[in-house]
Amino acid sequence: MIRSLYTGATGMNAQQMNIDNISHNLSNVNTTGFKKSQIQFQDLLYQTIDEAGTLTSSMTSRPVELTIGSGVKPVSTFKVFTQGNFENTGNPLDMAIDGDGFFQIRRGDGEIFYTRTGSFRVNDNGEIVNPEGYYLDPDITLPADTEAISISPDGIIMAKLYNEVNAIEVGQVELARFINPAGLKSVGGNRYQETMASGQAMTGTPGEFDMGSIQQRYLETSNVEIVEEMVNMIIAQRGYEVNSKSVRTSDTMLEMAINLKR
Repeated sequence: MIRSLYTGATGMNAQQMNIDNISHNLSNVNTTGFKKSQIQFQDLLYQTIDEAGTLTSSMTSRPVELTIGSGVKPVSTFKVFTQGNFENTGNPLDMAIDGDGFFQIRRGDGEIFYTRTGSFRVNDNGEIVNPEGYYLDPDITLPADTEAISISPDGIIMAKLYNEVNAIEVGQVELARFINPAGLKSVGGNRYQETMASGQAMTGTPGEFDMGSIQQRYLETSNVEIVEEMVNMIIAQRGYEVNSKSVRTSDTMLEMAINLKR
């Protein structure tokens, strides 16, 4: 009975973490480029009382083992990089990736991050940056007299200058992809960092080498499905409840055993 108290407690802790993960997903349902997380669980060690194959007589043996488990533990949370929907913003510097890949953004100290959020603006020097001021990498600078810009599906940025008829090419958007994107480290702000688990970034032109293409004037919305998350929340709540009942039941059984002397 003492074992069941701790076993039930591991289940309650696991479902609490499950609820935390679901809440995080739901809180980012309107976050541009957000990718939902899923949590995985694993059973804990078993106490083997009788092993399978143990002789029960000179001619017979136990066909199955007798074991008691000790609960559950969370083992991983991983990002699900399914495609989100596209939302038309009308902003010529907004870009959505249709397919695989990440935008590369560079902090002022030179560190590279990766993101699916394609919301970009122009700073006072004409450089394309994200809302936090991180530079789009490789650097792309628009001329001061730029009147309009266009971005092709393969990432070529063309700028039409004031009083000029023909547009000129000012830069090329490059995307990065990973052999294991679920191994990327989430650092907040819809940014990811490369890790040993993700593998090294493979960069290339949009539309080539399994890279997605660029959709100008669109942003990718979150891939969180509200109904799915609400169903998961109900399941987690019921899991928490049933584990708490196992703790209460064990407590009641202990109370009955203690009261045997009375």
